Amino acid sequence: KGLEADPEQWEKGHIQVPEYRSFYLDQVLEESGMEVRRDPVFQVFIRNMREVNKNDYSLPDGLHAELRPYQEYGFRWLMTLDQLGFGGILADDMGLGKTIQVIALLLDERNREPDTSALIVCPASLVYNWENEIHQFAPTLKVRTINGTAQEREELLNAASEGEILVTSYDLLKRDIAFYEEKEFRFQIIDEAQYIKNASTQSAKAVKSVNARTRFALTGTPIENRLSELWSIFDFLMPGFLFSYQRFKKEYELPIVRDQDENCLKGLHRMIGPFIMRRLKKDVLKELPDKLENVIYSGFEKEQKDLYTANAWQVRQQLEQAGDGGSDRIQILAQLTKLRQICCDPHLCYSNYNGSSAKLETCIDLIRNGVEGGHKILLFSQFGNHRKAAEKRGDGILYSDGCDTQGRAPSHGQLL
Repeated sequence: KGLEADPEQWEKGHIQVPEYRSFYLDQVLEESGMEVRRDPVFQVFIRNMREVNKNDYSLPDGLHAELRPYQEYGFRWLMTLDQLGFGGILADDMGLGKTIQVIALLLDERNREPDTSALIVCPASLVYNWENEIHQFAPTLKVRTINGTAQEREELLNAASEGEILVTSYDLLKRDIAFYEEKEFRFQIIDEAQYIKNASTQSAKAVKSVNARTRFALTGTPIENRLSELWSIFDFLMPGFLFSYQRFKKEYELPIVRDQDENCLKGLHRMIGPFIMRRLKKDVLKELPDKLENVIYSGFEKEQKDLYTANAWQVRQQLEQAGDGGSDRIQILAQLTKLRQICCDPHLCYSNYNGSSAKLETCIDLIRNGVEGGHKILLFSQFGNHRKAAEKRGDGILYSDGCDTQGRAPSHGQLL
């Protein structure tokens, strides 16, 4: 089971299996206790995956960051998978630096092949964050964010050239998929891979239709217990690796979920283990500083940008007309506070606002991913009515003003 071998080959005494079954086959043979002679080429192939840290992959020149040991190991793991022709899931815990590990990979390839193109697909709230981190950590890389109106995106896509890293969102990718299907990318990276957990959605179909030599998926949430999600991600990475969904459901998902079949679960872990890298904060605690601070960038959509621009223009007019009176200064301070509120969420100032809110969308994405990853979250806002704006979204997150009447803190999934 799991080798995907033709029964007729067994009868002939000679079988062929895909390369990505090599690690599974090696483990099965090792656990069988049989005496097996392995071809030297096969031994080197397996050793490369088992001893990632011994592979000769140095961090690329031009990387403006000092990677922690576990991040450097993650970079070597990505490099190893790529050189062997496989994809994989980098599932490090939230905040452990998945982005910088991928940037190092992209920079290494760019240093060797200047015309290397890559496509990064992520939630809309993270598009500008990817752009800023690439500029910060690998300024020699050329990055182009595909965002804005349909006409603006068309112009950006038409202007894209070889050697650029394109960053777009899941939603915009499916709208512009006709363009991407005509291009070939060296790498395709999907961030927050749980966005394609349902294989029948247009987002999942879009990312899987892009022509890319090597694919990687990033996620900060555990995926071991969501087998349909696991299948969909591997269907993106290496189509056929987990068979058709019907076969996977029959041979793995139902026995594991419904029947609690431990042997079946163990077999699945043997199969997927080499292609998943997951480290929790507790696993690398000694390598982390006392406190981690991450700056997340957000970009306005058109409605919020227009509203902010109009109010900023009004404040500028008041500044130009202001005299030395104290009341004028107080009024200007109030207008500056209003600009800050518009940045957070225009609903704080305009109850009839129907557009999006970049910071709120980003915040909710971070909260949702944190909750799914089993983290406790403490969120502060200077504006008390910000909670009402968030609750209107109906995102399934519970909000609390503090401890309950017995002094107990919010439970899992509840935001303080």
